[in-house]
Amino acid sequence: MLEMNVGGIPAGGNDLIKDTSEATFMVDVIEASHEVPVIVDFWAPWCGPCKTLGPALEAGVMEAKGAVKMVKVDVDQNQQIAGQLQIQSIPTVYAFYKGKPIDAFQGALPASEIKGFIDKLIAESGGEVDEGLGDAIAAAESMLEEGEAEDALQTFEAILGEEQNNPAAYAGLMRSHLALEQLEQVSELLAKAPEELNGLPEIEAVRAQLELLLQAADTGPAAELQAAVDANPDDHQARLDLAVALHASGDAKGAVDQLLELFRRDREWNDGAAKTQLFTVFDALKPEDPIVLNGRRKLSSMIFL
Repeated sequence: MLEMNVGGIPAGGNDLIKDTSEATFMVDVIEASHEVPVIVDFWAPWCGPCKTLGPALEAGVMEAKGAVKMVKVDVDQNQQIAGQLQIQSIPTVYAFYKGKPIDAFQGALPASEIKGFIDKLIAESGGEVDEGLGDAIAAAESMLEEGEAEDALQTFEAILGEEQNNPAAYAGLMRSHLALEQLEQVSELLAKAPEELNGLPEIEAVRAQLELLLQAADTGPAAELQAAVDANPDDHQARLDLAVALHASGDAKGAVDQLLELFRRDREWNDGAAKTQLFTVFDALKPEDPIVLNGRRKLSSMIFL
């Protein structure tokens, strides 16, 4: 039986992606980077975001068809390497070229940003970037942003006809259905999503968005819920429902503020419902959204008070 790494690639079975150790880091990364850029993924088995970033990185490296390579470093097993590169949180990704680090980022990124990261490395190393379906995806995203959801849906469907497991197109198709209020279609697409897409940030964002919309169907108008909270600030259910209603109306910041206040008042209420709902809202937004960054910072400060 083949030994498998965390991303599902047979260990040692693909020269483009491999695990490394302190004994082989020089050969696998420093020496190899004199040929093509080498992406180094610092991860650990207990790290949740690592489990989504790793497979997404591997997919991007495979799509580059040899223009870059990838090496995975388990920080628990290779603490000396992590210490030398001052790894303070995971996942952290470094890119090496000609023996030196030339780029880096922390945290999980959506597939589109991973592709941009890889394309930049290829360009800086003198390689040719394969644009593939990037222009078509960008055009479909523009349609969706401009309210042309039906046109965007058809474009994403056409892209998937060319590349059926493209994560950006699959997520875009589902978001188009969301914009058209076709929630059943989104549920079906999530249920039958290809295994390699499950867990990717853009797919999980749609899952969270759908969950929030379904929750909103069971809440009352935001104005009535706000009045209930104003009348009784300790009505935790009303405050939770208000957060759901605010998010459904497009006020994500207001929803996060209400959930943080609920957490401050009673973090244990309803099995930690405030914290659970906060994470659902965060998942529905982009990781770099200021609402997410500020919300996570405030939640962390409350947790560790």
